[in-house]
Amino acid sequence: MKKRYFLSAGAVLLFFLLVVGISRETRVLATGETYEQLNIFSEVLHLVQQNYVEDVDTKKMVYGAVRGMLDALDPHSTFMEPDTYRELQVDTQGKFGGIGIQIAVRDKQLTIIAPIEDTPGDRAGLKAGDHIVKVEEEWTKDLSLMEAVKRMRGKPGTKVTLTIMRKGFKKPQRFEITRAIIKVKSVKVKTIDDEIGYVRLSQFQQDSSRELGNGMKKLMKDGKIRSLILDLRNNPGGLLDEAVKVCGKFLNEGTLVVYTKGRVEEKQEYKIKGDFDFPRLPTVVLINGGSASASEIVAGALQDWGRAIIMGTQTFGKGSVQTVVPLSDGSGLRLTTAKYYTPRDKSIQNVGITPDIVVEDNLLVKSKEDSPHLLKESDLKNHLDNPDLEKPEDEDGAGREGSALPKEGDTERSDYQLQEAVALLKAWKIFEEKKSIFAAD
Repeated sequence: MKKRYFLSAGAVLLFFLLVVGISRETRVLATGETYEQLNIFSEVLHLVQQNYVEDVDTKKMVYGAVRGMLDALDPHSTFMEPDTYRELQVDTQGKFGGIGIQIAVRDKQLTIIAPIEDTPGDRAGLKAGDHIVKVEEEWTKDLSLMEAVKRMRGKPGTKVTLTIMRKGFKKPQRFEITRAIIKVKSVKVKTIDDEIGYVRLSQFQQDSSRELGNGMKKLMKDGKIRSLILDLRNNPGGLLDEAVKVCGKFLNEGTLVVYTKGRVEEKQEYKIKGDFDFPRLPTVVLINGGSASASEIVAGALQDWGRAIIMGTQTFGKGSVQTVVPLSDGSGLRLTTAKYYTPRDKSIQNVGITPDIVVEDNLLVKSKEDSPHLLKESDLKNHLDNPDLEKPEDEDGAGREGSALPKEGDTERSDYQLQEAVALLKAWKIFEEKKSIFAAD
C-alpha cells in the first residue's frame, strides 16, 4: 500500500514525502563489496560488546550506527525510532500536542522557519530565523530534527522552555511556552474590497482541498468575487495528493501537476482527476522563502500552465522526494529516492520557484542587515545538487532575506506583498474593461 506525502521540517513536520512499501527483496539485496564493509561493522560491534568498560545497549548502538550512516547522505534522509516514526504519522492529521512552530536544522543549528499563526509559539513571540539553542536544559547542537520535534511536543498544559538566539539579542533568551493541542486549520478565507477573494493555505494536510473548496464556495456565494489571491507564503508543504487536488480547483481534468524521477523509480506523473468547479478567475499566488515542497509544486504548476501570476520572493527550493519505509521493529527509514519536476520539466532543487513579479517584503523588512535569514534548501548540509544549474543564483546569499507573515488581526496595509497583489488584480480588472471597450470600437 502506497501513501504519498510531503514533509516539512518542523515541530510541525511537512515537506515532500512518500510513505511507500519498498519490496523486502529490495531491502535485503547487497553486493559483495557491501558485505565486506558490513564485516567491519560486525567486528566493531563485537569488540565493543566484549571489551567496553561498561555493559552496552546493543539496540541503542545499532540505532546510532544507522543514524550515522544516513547522516552521510542528504539532510532529508533519516532514521526514525519507533516513537519518532509514530510522531511522523501524527503530523499529517493536522492535530497534535506541542507549541506550533516549523523548524529545520541549518549548519547543525535548530532554526525556526516560521511560527504557526495563533499557536503558543506564535503568541510567545518566536520568530522566523530564531536559533533554538536549548530545549529545556539540553543543548540542541547536533540534535536531529526528529529528536528536536519529540522534545518539544508533549501533553497539552505542560510547559517547555526554549533558549533562543536572535539577531539583535546580546545573549540567548529563555521563552517558557505552555503546550497546547495544535489544530492546524489549513485554510482561511476573507474578502478584500468586496470583490477580491483571499485564500490563505498554511499547509497541505488531510482535507485541505475540501477546506479550500468550502472556502471558495463561501467566497463565491454572493457572486461579487471577480479575482482571487492564493497565499502560499510560509507554507512548508504536506500531502502530495492534497497538492494535486488543490491544483484541481484551478486546472482542467487530466492536466499534469508534477512528475517524479529517481535512479531506480521510473518517471511517475501526477495528474488532476475531475474537472474544477469554480469560475476561472484572474489569480495571483503569493510565495516567499518559507514556501516549500507542496506549495512549490502548486505554484510551479499554476505558473507553467499560465493559470496564475506568481508574486513574492524565491521559494525554499526543496525538489527531492523522500520515501518512508516502516521497519520490522516499528522504526522507520526516510530515504531520498527521487526528485520532482514541474510540468515544463523544471527541477527546483536548491533554486525554488522564481516569481513572475518579484516583490520584497519592504514594509516589514527595512534592510538585509535587520532582516532574519530565511532558510533555503541550498543552505542545508549535504543538499542534493540541481543538475540543470552550474550554480544556484542565490548561492552568495542574495535574495534570502524575508520575514514571517503579519499576525492575524494586523491590518492588510502592513502586508506589502498582499497590497501589491491587490493592486495588480485591480489593474487587471481595469485593463480587461478597457480592452472590451477598445474591442467594441
